[in-house]
Amino acid sequence: MTTSNTDFFGARDTFDTGSGKAAIYRLSQLEKKGIAKIDRLPFSIKVLLESVLRSYDGHIVTEDDVKTLANYNAKSPAQVEVPLHLARVIMQDFTGVPAIVDLAAMRSAAQRLGGDPAKINPLIPVDLVIDHSVQVDYYGQANALRLNADIEFERNRERYEFLRWGQQAFDNFRVVPPATGIVHQVNLEYLAKVVLQRNGVAFPDTLVGCDSHTTMINGLGVVGWGVGGIEAEAVMLGQPLYILTPKVVGFKLHGQLREGVTATDLTLTVTQILRKHGVVDKFVEFYGKGLDQIGLADRATIANMSPEYGATMGYFPIDFETINYLRRTGRSNEEVMLVERYAKEQGLFRSDSSPDPEFTETLELDLSIVEPSLAGPKRPQDKVTVSAMKRSFAQSLVASINDRGFGLTEKDLDRKSVISNQQPAIGHGAVVIAAITSCTNTSNPSVMLGAGLLAKKAVERGLKPPAYVKTSMAPGSKVVTEYLNAAGVMPYLEQIGFGVVGYGCTTCIGNSGPLPDAVTNAINDGNLVAAAVLSGNRNFEGRVNPMTKANYLASPPLVVAYALAGTVDIDLTTEPIGVDKNGKPVMLKEIWPTQKEVSDAMAQSVKPEMFKKSYGNVFGENAQWNEIPITGGELYEWNEASTYIQEPPFFDDLTLEVKPIQPISDLRVLAIFGDSITTDHISPASNIAENSPAGLYLKSKGIQKKDFNQYGTRRGNDRVMTRGTFANIRIKNLMVPGVEGGATIKYPEAKHMTIYDAAMAYKAEGRSLMVIAGKEYGSGSSRDWAAKGPYLQGVRAVIVESFERIHRSNLVGMGILPLQFKEGQNAASLGLTGKEVIDIVGFDDNLKPRQDITIKARKDDGSIVEFKATVRIDTPIEVEYYRNGGILQTVLRKLVKEG
Repeated sequence: MTTSNTDFFGARDTFDTGSGKAAIYRLSQLEKKGIAKIDRLPFSIKVLLESVLRSYDGHIVTEDDVKTLANYNAKSPAQVEVPLHLARVIMQDFTGVPAIVDLAAMRSAAQRLGGDPAKINPLIPVDLVIDHSVQVDYYGQANALRLNADIEFERNRERYEFLRWGQQAFDNFRVVPPATGIVHQVNLEYLAKVVLQRNGVAFPDTLVGCDSHTTMINGLGVVGWGVGGIEAEAVMLGQPLYILTPKVVGFKLHGQLREGVTATDLTLTVTQILRKHGVVDKFVEFYGKGLDQIGLADRATIANMSPEYGATMGYFPIDFETINYLRRTGRSNEEVMLVERYAKEQGLFRSDSSPDPEFTETLELDLSIVEPSLAGPKRPQDKVTVSAMKRSFAQSLVASINDRGFGLTEKDLDRKSVISNQQPAIGHGAVVIAAITSCTNTSNPSVMLGAGLLAKKAVERGLKPPAYVKTSMAPGSKVVTEYLNAAGVMPYLEQIGFGVVGYGCTTCIGNSGPLPDAVTNAINDGNLVAAAVLSGNRNFEGRVNPMTKANYLASPPLVVAYALAGTVDIDLTTEPIGVDKNGKPVMLKEIWPTQKEVSDAMAQSVKPEMFKKSYGNVFGENAQWNEIPITGGELYEWNEASTYIQEPPFFDDLTLEVKPIQPISDLRVLAIFGDSITTDHISPASNIAENSPAGLYLKSKGIQKKDFNQYGTRRGNDRVMTRGTFANIRIKNLMVPGVEGGATIKYPEAKHMTIYDAAMAYKAEGRSLMVIAGKEYGSGSSRDWAAKGPYLQGVRAVIVESFERIHRSNLVGMGILPLQFKEGQNAASLGLTGKEVIDIVGFDDNLKPRQDITIKARKDDGSIVEFKATVRIDTPIEVEYYRNGGILQTVLRKLVKEG
């Protein structure tokens, strides 16, 4: 829905777009009518208000909805639902394929229920960018890009055939083919319009995406954030997205970055500050005169990492930099004029004369204090300055596992391992992966050209990385290659191993590819804490590569620097990065490019024509994609032999009758986890271990190890994904102390088993399950399989100290009950060991949002631990979703009944 059924508030008017007249729903009319003062509202709240005002119909969006949001009280926002109708949805293939599989399954279910399958169809535009499937199998050679692309198509043929079917079966659904770029960069550079026109009405471009880094688009003044795939599907099918009125944290920027400091350094600093402050479920909006010092690409870098600092989004309002960026990226004059004129007409345009909005809380940062930094070794919010890197890494080696260290003893610290006679022995901290990768930084010409200029100076001094470093560069769009070539730095990047290996997420999503056998053997033989340095946004345990225990996020120039050094066990501010061809030590500061050198290279090489060329025929230029035949009709023809695409069982027993909410009792504990359990821990995206439940399943189907592909590419097959749930090689179930990987104890037999095997044994007994965890449960990617997998294993409740936003809503969307311990309580304080049988008391069809319930844990000696917990079903619509068994079941029933 983009226009209201009735102009109840008299807000509809017209304005001159520069190329004709268009309708506008004026927010100022609410002020004229005395409903509310809106001039000091946060810009992000104004965008939400415009959506509610324009979508008013007296039924889904009511008069109270508009008035309540218009009277937004920043200091204490009313905790009421806001029904949002978004303009569009964006997806990538890891999360997009299972979303389209769900839609195909809903069509099959609709037919079984006597409904019209065609009703299951996107009602708003949906774009899916294939960017998560390319892997770094080949690197450091001129034809690596072509070879990796060929393998990508070979591995993913079934998935791509399925998406080609979806492309013709569903309306409003476009697919951006492989080898184009990373979804968020393609969105920023091409798909996003900032202001849209439909049916003669102009309105802000808003979206949700089933990838947490959808927030990158906030840097362009577009309101959007990541949701779970199941929520995205509901939005696609015409359902409003319900959110609680958000708190908005204002983050004031002032001053100017110092020489040698990059946008990545600023982003890591902002991430650390906001994560420490606590912004989960909140909006962050940047303001202050410092915004004039932050270019659009730098803003996008900061906005991209909203999931890492925990916010729903990190928003930068529309201003002259937004307009200039649209011109720089080749948008048409008509598009640019529409954005500028609409934003000014609607009061959505920020300038230095704009009054500061009123925020719930405020923070500020003097840009001049930001230092060159990395983040790691296990979390993106753990910033480490370059000067402190050597000391910090040494501390992490001996710190306990519980303190996010590696738990080595003093005698372990000097271990070395030989790779070959031609290479020096390596020790802890050896950089075996150095990757310029991910949307976060490859969207930013300043840091990409900075990396190129650093490479040029390094080559001129005769420096190169040690042979054991796996180097790669995966630009976020083909435009990056264009301007690196135009600046004359691409040959230097290639000479030190940073040639283009693909256009996609690669290392940041776990598609780093295998290390050479000799390197793997050396790491294993020495039991070394090997390192990866990548310009990504995620460095959670087990994500980047099974062989790298220490993973650091860094700017592209620092990725090059640590590749040259070959180790993170170094202070690059005081120790030489290497020795030049004349035997002279080289300090990093000698080859680090100046801000003027970077800005001159940008002015010379980044041109609008490059964007027009790269995106001129974006949907049709990939010949390999176009050659894939399209088969099937309205209903997908499921193939029982496929190991990639299977009809999921979510709707198998669905009837049109909605049963009341039932009590949950006799739950067994499947696992107990500590803090910071990410969606990567719950449902890994990368390597499938050969002897894991998923690996054994694939081998039983005749699939060889080399063809396993990644978990992320298998998300269209519930058989693989259920077996892959809690299968991360670094996950630690506290029920089996000292063990890494998906292991548990099955009770009452006290038998050690894989989590999957235990879950299936419990399921055979008809027993439902519970998972217990600590703080920040479900942080990281907006991964719907982190909820789907536990559901299919039989998990019906999860109790934690705190949730990350997207994962909590995903659990509700799958019919899993999210529970939260009371402040100060957790599994340890209550003496829970995993042997207990759990009853949830007083839980029935009278459920209210965030109500307290009683939990009784019966121990094997007959004693009972009783405590209160909060039901984290936060809104009335979520109660309805839970009652129906999930969001998709709710929508499916509704569409079948309407049909």
